[in-house]
Amino acid sequence: MTEVQKGKVLAVNISKDKGTKKTNVQSCPLLKDFGLKGDAHGGPWHRQVSLLANESIEKMRKKGLNVGYGDFAENITTEGVDLVHLPIGTEIRIGNSIILQVTQIGKECHERCAIYYQAGDCVMPKEGIFAEVISEGEVKVGDEIII
Repeated sequence: MTEVQKGKVLAVNISKDKGTKKTNVQSCPLLKDFGLKGDAHGGPWHRQVSLLANESIEKMRKKGLNVGYGDFAENITTEGVDLVHLPIGTEIRIGNSIILQVTQIGKECHERCAIYYQAGDCVMPKEGIFAEVISEGEVKVGDEIII
């Protein structure tokens, strides 16, 4: 039995196009078998929702980059949870009703996206995680995350 991790949602980010920075919309419906309503990455596949820890963004800031929530195209920016070390299949509870299941840790970037060129580097391939929506609900800034 692993210890319970608790964190919180710092930003809820969506974009109309793939490969671009996302904008913090504060709250958004998270739809089963889709992801965030209105987000370019939503759909019936294994990478419905992307999560990135603020701790990873802070690493990039320490390298001198002026980056913030959504700049790495993550849907949900978190704090206090060690995302990158969660095993595939881990359930992430957000707020009262949302359950996500981890499907992928990191990703392979075949080409340098706009984020790489704007930020000079990207933590998403190494430290971002992806999940499917098991149970839907409204996700909002400040929601508690329980692993």
